[in-house]
Amino acid sequence: MDTASTGAYDDVRPAPRALATEAVHAGRDDLARQGLHAPPIDLSTTYPSYDSRGEAARIDAFAADGADPVGPPVYGRLGNPTVARFETALARLEGTESAVAFASGMAALSAVLLARSAAGLRHVVAVRPLYGCSDHLLTAGLLGTEVTWTDPAGITDALRPDTGLVMIESPANPTLAELDLRAVAHACGSVPLLADNTFATPVLQRPAEQGARLVLHSATKYLGGHGDVLAGVVACDEETAGRLRQIRFATGGVLHPLAGYLLLRGLSTLPVRVRAASANAAELARRLSADPRVARVRYPRLGGAMIAFEVHGDPHEVISRVRLVTPAVSLGSVDTLIQHPASISHRIVAANDRQDAGVSDKLLRLSVGLEDVEDLWADLDRALGQRVRTPVPLGEAVGEAVG
Repeated sequence: MDTASTGAYDDVRPAPRALATEAVHAGRDDLARQGLHAPPIDLSTTYPSYDSRGEAARIDAFAADGADPVGPPVYGRLGNPTVARFETALARLEGTESAVAFASGMAALSAVLLARSAAGLRHVVAVRPLYGCSDHLLTAGLLGTEVTWTDPAGITDALRPDTGLVMIESPANPTLAELDLRAVAHACGSVPLLADNTFATPVLQRPAEQGARLVLHSATKYLGGHGDVLAGVVACDEETAGRLRQIRFATGGVLHPLAGYLLLRGLSTLPVRVRAASANAAELARRLSADPRVARVRYPRLGGAMIAFEVHGDPHEVISRVRLVTPAVSLGSVDTLIQHPASISHRIVAANDRQDAGVSDKLLRLSVGLEDVEDLWADLDRALGQRVRTPVPLGEAVGEAVG
């Protein structure tokens, strides 16, 4: 039997291991003892039990603190062994006690907001830019929350007695602005800091080590890595994880086990993919920064596979002329994607708020994949059109401090 849902293979937790090793082995430590090599996919929605008293006890225990039920699984909305393997692995990569997976990144964020609101803490302090739908969820108050937008220096002053969360994203979507996570966490005091780590992944930074209490991922992106799975996950302490599991059970935002399997498989190559794509991105950022058709390039000091750049010409024309690069929303896949944030990912954010956050109408966001960098450059060079202006000084573009 697959023991992932019971926590049995965590009884002998391995000694600390390098991230590359954890990416390959975390969540799979018990497989050899079961005579397995690949993790099984448990597609059951329900599980037979002749011990109804024991089943009732497990449900009561879950209702009390949201802990994973000990013993056989009960129902797919309560938990799934395949998904549990992914959660175990992601928690190990982020260096947290636990992780809770959801059907999408927005479902994961919604669960966090609902959990804080249920504790009477409806107020959120947030720093722009954030992913456009995260921005909209907070601004519109769809879950009964109230948001105060501020810059990092204003976080402490923005806190109130009913503040339940401070939310940031670094590097930020889509400008790649970077924040000092340790300084931000200090400014939060006792209020939990939620850091969206989708762009960096645990390969480049582990926010929990710098004071973040919750780490959010749109697992659709780099964690899955192949553009074929929709998911979200929150890495956190076990007490918070229990509350999030209860929210997930009540609202039904569960991750399908096949998605859990694909995510676990994606994690095994995450370090290799992120480092290879980052090398491509650094080279493309260097070339774009020296190109007279490009007005500004933003590439994080942290590195990574994301580039934001503004063109002198019409950004929509650039989108229309790519052939190898895929013009599509999302990011973090093995192939390179380009999109115009003001038209798509951040269209839902008010125009003046977009502009104030540095999301100009000229900005393009490039998610660099694993293709040969010369082929990628040839496609971008053609898409940018004729050369007409003087180069952007390299020192003012690549690795500039933004935000």
